[in-house]
Amino acid sequence: MRTLLLRRLLLRTLLLLLALISTTAAASTPLAVFVSIPPQEDFVERVGGDLVHVESLVKQGFSPHSYEPTPGQMTRLAAADLYLGIGLPVEAAWMKRIRAVNPDITFLDLSSGLSRRPFDWSPVSARADHRAYQGEAAEKSAAAEEHHHDESELDPHLWTSPQMVKKMGVGIAESLGQLAPAHKADFAANLATFQADLDGLDRDIRRILAGLKHRRFMIFHPSWGYFADTYGLEQIPIEHEGKEPGPRSLAELIERAKRDDIRIVFAQPQFSRKAAEKVAQAIGGRVVLADNLAPNYFDNLRHFARSLAETENPATPNPATP
Repeated sequence: MRTLLLRRLLLRTLLLLLALISTTAAASTPLAVFVSIPPQEDFVERVGGDLVHVESLVKQGFSPHSYEPTPGQMTRLAAADLYLGIGLPVEAAWMKRIRAVNPDITFLDLSSGLSRRPFDWSPVSARADHRAYQGEAAEKSAAAEEHHHDESELDPHLWTSPQMVKKMGVGIAESLGQLAPAHKADFAANLATFQADLDGLDRDIRRILAGLKHRRFMIFHPSWGYFADTYGLEQIPIEHEGKEPGPRSLAELIERAKRDDIRIVFAQPQFSRKAAEKVAQAIGGRVVLADNLAPNYFDNLRHFARSLAETENPATPNPATP
């Protein structure tokens, strides 16, 4: 009898230990989260901390407009817990493929509910002179045919404004909390820190740009519109609906740049720099690379602000990164 009772006690103890080990293992396994672009990795890691493993579908240096998920990414997506989109038009096509391999994945569009602006397009009257990418430009854009917007499309580049990212942070914390309810308090605390850092970034940018007289800048692809709106700037795009300028359009852009006393022209690594370099050379300005898809979000926005400020004040300070 004592032997039977002892065996039952040992069995119960063993079952309790197995349950504890299983619960501990589940709690220590990070949530597998996919995002669309590299800046989102920073956002999710700051809110999720060690409780998430984040991977961007689009890698740095690639254009989302023509990106195709790799077989390895599709394999990892099949086991992912959460996909956080950011309102890119191409995400609808991606999600059809992702749901085919992982119908249970949770999807949240972080741009949902946020107010969007219309796209800025080239202001020149000779828009018909803009032409599809040729030669090096076509190669640089990876697939020029897919890189196309029309005038009715709204600007998806919301993340260039820290104020927009603060709102996205709320959605990130809520979605993580639904998947790991035991850690809601952790996500809420991390969110508060993240939003405080974004407030600090906003203050730094305003300090860097304080007193800036030349508040217009030219840029090849119009991807910094929300940054411009937030800080009282104006971006003037070189391309129009995914097409580079022809000779007539380029001449008008150069005249516009001279008239507005524009001193800086931004180019992006996903596109050819030729048109930007021609404009900058003609106006005596400089070309600066500005990648709104760069992974180090805080450093990247400060770099963009400093690039603008340095056109007037080369000694602009570099504030500390949070």
